[in-house]
Amino acid sequence: MPDAPSGVTRLERLLPALAALSGKTLRVWRHDGRELRPFLSEAVPPPTPAVETLEPIPELEGTWLQVSGKGKKNGTGRVGSKALAEVIGAVLGAEKEAVQVAAELSERYEEIDLIYTISEILGHTIRLDEAAHRILKEVATVVRARRATLLVHDPQADVLRLVASRGVELGDVDPVEVDDPCSIAARVFREMRIFSYDPSEPGGVDPGCVEDRGYRGRAFISVPVVYAAPGGTPKPIGVINLTDRLGADAFTAGDRKLVAAIANQIGAAVENARLVERDQGQQRVRREMELAHDLQLKLLPSPLVVAAKADVAARVRSADSVGGDFYNLLSLHGDRIGVMIGDVSSHGFAAALIMALAMAASGIHAETAESPSEALHQMEGSLAEELATTEMFLSLFYAVIDPAAGRIAYANAGHPHAFLVDGASGEAQRLEATRPPLGLGVGGEEHSKPWRRREAVLALFTDGLVDARNDIGERFGEERVLSHVRNLRASPAREILEAVFTDIAAFTGGAPASDDRTLVLLKA
Repeated sequence: MPDAPSGVTRLERLLPALAALSGKTLRVWRHDGRELRPFLSEAVPPPTPAVETLEPIPELEGTWLQVSGKGKKNGTGRVGSKALAEVIGAVLGAEKEAVQVAAELSERYEEIDLIYTISEILGHTIRLDEAAHRILKEVATVVRARRATLLVHDPQADVLRLVASRGVELGDVDPVEVDDPCSIAARVFREMRIFSYDPSEPGGVDPGCVEDRGYRGRAFISVPVVYAAPGGTPKPIGVINLTDRLGADAFTAGDRKLVAAIANQIGAAVENARLVERDQGQQRVRREMELAHDLQLKLLPSPLVVAAKADVAARVRSADSVGGDFYNLLSLHGDRIGVMIGDVSSHGFAAALIMALAMAASGIHAETAESPSEALHQMEGSLAEELATTEMFLSLFYAVIDPAAGRIAYANAGHPHAFLVDGASGEAQRLEATRPPLGLGVGGEEHSKPWRRREAVLALFTDGLVDARNDIGERFGEERVLSHVRNLRASPAREILEAVFTDIAAFTGGAPASDDRTLVLLKA
């Protein structure tokens, strides 16, 4: 049963209208656990069952409709009372559902924002201690915990060691034996499940053995950090502990959901750092590169970020080795949409790091730059040192589409596969390079072209699609990609994308890709 204020305004308008239609006196009552009280703020005597009808309101347990008076001829009797109760129940139930949906959307936004922040952190560093401290700070801030610790399993000693903390000195916490029967962290690690305690919850039992843990607050959340290799069995590698919550000493279900959502990302980062530190052999380096690539894919935005403005479909199909393909989608001021695709030269771990840095830089500069050419110039400045050190370069295409103005402005840093397909004729126009790739030269300009709203299709893809070969060495080629876009230009972007990837799978016989295959399609 909701609190009395929920739905009061709507009910104050609804009851007089229903009373006028039925000719009856109507009041809504709710039971507060001891007695009936008016749902609205009014001083009225309780109903007399012998004189008045007390009808339960569907969908709202503990709430009744009081019906008094003879009413109109077409509204008398118990059937009329029941119908009135159903109408009120439907209205109040709909409002209750709307409140719940709004709360769920709010929690979901907070979760997505935190996951994105952590993905950016992981994209900037591979040092476990640095990443762990920054991640722990973000998580603790969101759930309002004064104290937070991240313990990681040491397989050699079979203990949990503190690697990052907030509100706790690293040297103040001794290693925890994994088989310690009284340690909550040890139990969480062994059983791979969340433990939480809320002292305000009736019947709640503290799962720990020690009465005084030395914390200011008694409520806590303890979440396992789990890692699963692709196709492998999940294994615990650590534990996150949060306590001493600001405000009410109770963590919510949303807090638990939020912490659990990022545990796997932390697990992948922890495992990644361990592999780098433990083994420099070829097999271990390869594995670490795969983990890094998995983390990079989590940085890529969902087409949903611009779904309100455009029909977008995008996919990066990973190659065996770590590559450097990426794309970005940005919802800019007004109706404008930003779309970017990039391809780092070469392969391997260095290319993967350049990709992660470029992805992070694109999100910053594309939002603040006045034009696509300026965004590329600023990105080049951010990546100059890394590109020079690794002797790599980056082909990059960035466009800003303004459907309302009917224009597309773009800058192309040596990316060869960027096309504007006309919705009426199907003609594919190549959006030529306006400057050299990042890392191979500076300068450049910006071009613009007409954009036919709800007809034009922007098709961006990388060499991995074009250079894919069949069993006799033939290339898939640009034209096969463009033919699907041209023939299906009136279809949703997702259908075009699926047609291209289905075709290339048949063309190559399902053979593993030697390069990442990326395709972005946008209609607005």
